[in-house]
Amino acid sequence: MAIPLRGRLRRYGTSYAMLLPFLALFAAFLIWPLANSLYLSFTTFDGINPATFTGLDNFRRLTADDRFLHAIGNTSLYVVASVLLGTLLSLGLALAFDGPGWSHRIMRTVFFLPSVTSSIALMLMWKWVLFPSDVGLANTIVSWFGGGAVAWLATPGLTIPILVLMSVWGGMGYGMILYVAGLGSIPREYYEAAEIDGASAWRRFRHITLPLLRPVTTYVVVTGLIGAFQVFEAVYIVFRGTNSVGGVLDSGLMIVPYLYDQGFTHFKLGYASAIAWVLFLIIFVLSLVNLRLGRAMKEL
Repeated sequence: MAIPLRGRLRRYGTSYAMLLPFLALFAAFLIWPLANSLYLSFTTFDGINPATFTGLDNFRRLTADDRFLHAIGNTSLYVVASVLLGTLLSLGLALAFDGPGWSHRIMRTVFFLPSVTSSIALMLMWKWVLFPSDVGLANTIVSWFGGGAVAWLATPGLTIPILVLMSVWGGMGYGMILYVAGLGSIPREYYEAAEIDGASAWRRFRHITLPLLRPVTTYVVVTGLIGAFQVFEAVYIVFRGTNSVGGVLDSGLMIVPYLYDQGFTHFKLGYASAIAWVLFLIIFVLSLVNLRLGRAMKEL
C-alpha cells in the first residue's frame, strides 16, 4: 500500500534534508554548467560581450574546419591505438603478476604507481626524457649505441606513437589491477575441471578466463575510451609549441587541446562549447555501442 505524502515526509524527512546539500552542489557545479555550455554552443560569445544567439552556425562551421577535422583524425588514431594496446598489456600484466607472493605484489605496485602519480609530474618527466639534445634520457640511451640525437618532439611522424606510449605506460597499471580483481573472482573449480578433461592452457584461457573477464574488459575499454578522447596534458605540456597547441604541423592536435585553444586562447567560447558537445556525443555513442556489444556477446 502506497504511503501518503505526509507519512513519507515524516518517515524519510531527515534523509531528504541530509541530501539537500549534495543536490544543491550537484545542481550548481554540474547541471548548471552543462545547461549553460549547451546554450553557449548556439551562440557567439567572447567572455566579455553578451552572447548572441546564432542557432546551429557553430556546428556548421565545425564541418568545414580543417583543424577540427584534423584533430578528429588524430584523436581517433590515438584512441584506437592506446585503448587496444592498453587493454592487451593490462591483461598480460594481470596474468603475469596475479599471484599472492611478495614479488608479484611488488611488481603490481610498480606498474600501478604511474596511475596514482600527478599527470602533470608525469608529463614533465616525459618532456625531460624526450628532450631534443644529449641531455634527454632517450637521446642518452641512443648515444650509447652510437646513434645521433633525435628530435623526438619535432618529428611529426613520432608524435602519435609517443603519445600512445605515454598513455599506455601511465594507464596499464590501473587496468592491471582491475583484471587482477577479475581473475580472483573466477572459481578455481572451473580450471580444475578443465584440467581433468585435458584442456590445454590456451583453451582454459580462451573458454574460461576471457568469457568470465568480459565485464572487466568492457569497463576497461569504456573508461579507456573516455580517458583517451579527453587527452589534454600530454599534448599541452609535452608537444605545445610557441605558435600552435598541437605541436609541429599540428601533428599532436587533439579535440580537447583544440577546444582549449579556441576557448581560452582565441576567446571563442561559443565555438569551444560546440566542440565540447560534439566530443560528448562521440563518447556517448561509442560507450553505448560498446556496452551493447558487451551485452550481446554475453548472451551468445
